[in-house]
Amino acid sequence: MSTPNGTGDDGTDLAADSDSTVYDLDPQCTLDDIETGERYLATVNGVVEYGVFVDLSESVSGLVHVSNLVDSYGVGDDLVVELAEVREDGDMSFTEVQLTEYQTASVGHGPRVDAADLADHAGETAHVEGNVVQIKQTGGPTIFQIRTGSGVLPAAAFEEAGVRAYGEVVLDDVVRVTGTVESRNDHHQIEVDDLRVLAGQARERVDDRLREARAETVEPAAVDPLVDWPAFETLRDDLTDVARRLRETVLEGRPIRIRHHADGDGLCASVPLQYALERFIAETWEDPDAPRHLLKRLPSKAPFYELEDVTRDLNFALENRKRHGQKLPLFLMLDNGSTEEDTPAYRNLAHYDVPILVVDHHHPDPEAVEGLVEQHVNPYLHGEDYRITTGMMCVEVARMIDPSLTDELSHVPAVAGLSDRSEGEAMGQYLDLASEAGYDEARLLDIGEALDYATYWLKYNAGRELVNDLLYVNCDDRGRHEELVDLLAERAERDVDHQLDAAMQHVTHEDLDNGAHLYRIDVENHAKRFTYPAPGKTTGKIHDRKVEETGDPVITIGYGPDFAVLRSDGVRLDIPEMVAELQSEVPGGGVSGGGHLVVGSIKFVEGMREAVIDALVEKMADAEIDEALGSSTALPDEH
Repeated sequence: MSTPNGTGDDGTDLAADSDSTVYDLDPQCTLDDIETGERYLATVNGVVEYGVFVDLSESVSGLVHVSNLVDSYGVGDDLVVELAEVREDGDMSFTEVQLTEYQTASVGHGPRVDAADLADHAGETAHVEGNVVQIKQTGGPTIFQIRTGSGVLPAAAFEEAGVRAYGEVVLDDVVRVTGTVESRNDHHQIEVDDLRVLAGQARERVDDRLREARAETVEPAAVDPLVDWPAFETLRDDLTDVARRLRETVLEGRPIRIRHHADGDGLCASVPLQYALERFIAETWEDPDAPRHLLKRLPSKAPFYELEDVTRDLNFALENRKRHGQKLPLFLMLDNGSTEEDTPAYRNLAHYDVPILVVDHHHPDPEAVEGLVEQHVNPYLHGEDYRITTGMMCVEVARMIDPSLTDELSHVPAVAGLSDRSEGEAMGQYLDLASEAGYDEARLLDIGEALDYATYWLKYNAGRELVNDLLYVNCDDRGRHEELVDLLAERAERDVDHQLDAAMQHVTHEDLDNGAHLYRIDVENHAKRFTYPAPGKTTGKIHDRKVEETGDPVITIGYGPDFAVLRSDGVRLDIPEMVAELQSEVPGGGVSGGGHLVVGSIKFVEGMREAVIDALVEKMADAEIDEALGSSTALPDEH
């Protein structure tokens, strides 16, 4: 016989010889689950002249002889008994025990198992106690995903084919599941004999045990940063909190949706985190399909969360909740999400249980997003700026989630920095790390161009495998990576040259009152449409050429019917502030937009284009010249 597997009222495991412990058997428990001499909670099911018959579970029953009774009992009364004898014919006899004080401990049928040791009990009857984090109805069984101390395991309950089993069980219930551990398609699950919702002290005990185990599992790894950068240290606690929240989200069974800007920095932020989280999910979930179902990476063409995107995301989330028994997701916004432009989308999500985390380096509107997001990490909130790119921050978060990825990710911050043209103090160190991994600066620039080219053609598709190969993250073929980068970087350069050959002769020039050069290009009529590079990239490339030609302060505006893309070099602009002023100064203009301080984009109604751009130019003409200011040659090309 096995020693009872119990948990005390204080949430601690109790030794079998504890004098104050009384075991409460699960209804599925058998004789194999009890021990002679131990004390059990019994219920009277019959009274006769020579004693009382008691039930300890559905299959454990016996007689307490009158000579072994201390008090008198009626049917339905509870008492504490010890197993005295099991006769050859299987009959059991018990003795009443009177205790002035005791604590109860639940006993499940078979050993209590956890997600981490499920495979060790294959073929055995066992029980598990945990929290229901997902309920999925298949064409056959109902699959309950149960979070235990070390992870999440599946329990398959059979009713009629396609019929919901245990309909009274809902998400977040604490349950005890008894059944047989079976192997199914390269993983293990419990095939349910009995599933019961725990309440009262029994639930509290399990909750306490899970809470203690979860606190250890969700704690991020204490890794040293890749480079020594004092400016980055101010963000470390915030990034650690994000890593902890993401690990916790995986264990609570909530899907994660990564929304990121579809550019080089956005990819350098999202791909490492996707990789780290998928590995953490695979480590903590027994279901091999869990990484695919729990995690999605979703690119956004705009550097903010558009209403089109949130409407699609919310609809999919609600459908998945209904069809697959999933909780509503947590949204992780990367390289976007910090500005007032994001708030209409956030307000849509505010009606639902959808947490939002933001890691971004665009100039933020903290007051606008406050109360709409759970966590907001941005270097501007710590007195730093865009030079700490989102990719640099998220590589560190990925390493906190899975430190074993460090070597695979060591070149990624340099790609992020060059893609967003960071001139941060640590760029030299990041370039050195990349060099040790076999990448010189020219090669890193090629990777950034190849990523930008690929994402343009991928549109709203995440392009998981292609992007992984280009960035060389979660890729097993260095040769394929190099050939793909060569191909796409060459095509990107070719297409840029073709675009500028057509566009440069249509660029107009004027001198502003502050001494800066202003260049304008109508990218709608004088650049090829629906091909690479996009208007933002085209404007940026024109701007770079003019900066190189003149060596003077330069502002470039690329405009279309209802938008303008802005670039500045050597002029102290504040594009988010200018947008705010235009909203009040141009009535009926419908102005919106933002970005970094000296690079960004604005939108307006088509009929007010001339008024908006004229007002914008007036503000630019009054801006202060600052040769030492970080320029748009050190900033990304916003799409």
